[in-house]
Amino acid sequence: MNFFRSEEHARNWSQWNEESVEMLQPLQFYADRFAGEMFRARVRTDFMSWSDEQRREREARDTQ
Repeated sequence: MNFFRSEEHARNWSQWNEESVEMLQPLQFYADRFAGEMFRARVRTDFMSWSDEQRREREARDTQ
């Protein structure tokens, strides 16, 4: 993943591929994407058991 100051800088990059234009997203897109609870929780020491519990809770809500 590469971060550029602007689309213009990305297009001037020596390895720019015009087929990748649809993948170019603003920084806010990635900030929003990776700010979710699951991503933040990955630093928990009990992440595996916590994520399993979260999955069970989601499944229980979805079946109601």
